[in-house]
Amino acid sequence: MRYLNRFLTLTAALGAALAALTASSTAEPSKTVRIGLQKSSSLVTVLRTNGELEKRFAELGYKVDWKEFTSGLPLLEALNIGAIELSADVADTVPLFAQAAGAKLTYIAQEAPSPTAQAILVASDSPLKSVAELKGKKIAFTKAAGVHYLLIAALAKEGLKFSDIEPAYLTPADGRAAFEKRAVDAWVVWDPFVAAAQKQADARVLADGSNGIASYQRYYLASSKFAETDSKLIQVYFDLLQETGKWVKANPAEAAKILGPAWGLETDIVEKANERRSYQVRPVKPEDLTEQQRIADVFFAEAVLPKEIKATEAEIWSPSEQRSEATQK
Repeated sequence: MRYLNRFLTLTAALGAALAALTASSTAEPSKTVRIGLQKSSSLVTVLRTNGELEKRFAELGYKVDWKEFTSGLPLLEALNIGAIELSADVADTVPLFAQAAGAKLTYIAQEAPSPTAQAILVASDSPLKSVAELKGKKIAFTKAAGVHYLLIAALAKEGLKFSDIEPAYLTPADGRAAFEKRAVDAWVVWDPFVAAAQKQADARVLADGSNGIASYQRYYLASSKFAETDSKLIQVYFDLLQETGKWVKANPAEAAKILGPAWGLETDIVEKANERRSYQVRPVKPEDLTEQQRIADVFFAEAVLPKEIKATEAEIWSPSEQRSEATQK
């Protein structure tokens, strides 16, 4: 009987240990990563919809809390004040304002140029036929977004200054409303808003970033503190972004079926928008920030950026293989 009692005691202890182990392995993630995105955040929207990012992060003990923003500037402001840890893609201009404000942000990835994915739009029956004719006109766009630089660069190519037009600083939703009401002469915006306006609002592209006007590269960022302490998570995020970018380009119809409902847009509009985005996610290197510096210089000259900055002084995260190569050298 004594041995039976000992056996039962050991069995109970083993059972309790196994139960505790099982509970710990299936417990909810104890930490949270907050990720900011906006409507044009295609790759992150796919990951949010298919749950792959949440699955991979959960394996590392983290859960994901999604935060949606109207545009890139408030998104990075949230990153700077610690309201989020990671950002989806933002236009190339946005990190420059954050850098000028002394934000502790780190570049973690870049999408290859997509110059036709943002455009200056006019109504199809507008008498305006060229950028040069925008002089004296009222133009809607989101301040500090990539389209802000596109407008300045397009005007400069025609010998015009930013002061030659009347700016109307509006969010994409308000810009669309003003455009449809003919309260503005032109609207500068990015995809998928461009594609939607072409089909739904009878918009015509007056100019885009082609011919070296504005290459339009989008960047993914993290708070510098998070980049320093959670590089493993950033590596997972980076790898999934690369994989998702390749998948979206290889499967346009399937991608549109995911993004369409998420954005409240018809799939053909989404496919059109995705045709103009490269979705080629790659590491950021200091030499890749040449256009960032050019944008910063233009914005400072136009008194849009409050101070001069050196784009290459921004913090840059490197993927593990890139860090390994640097160590071997």
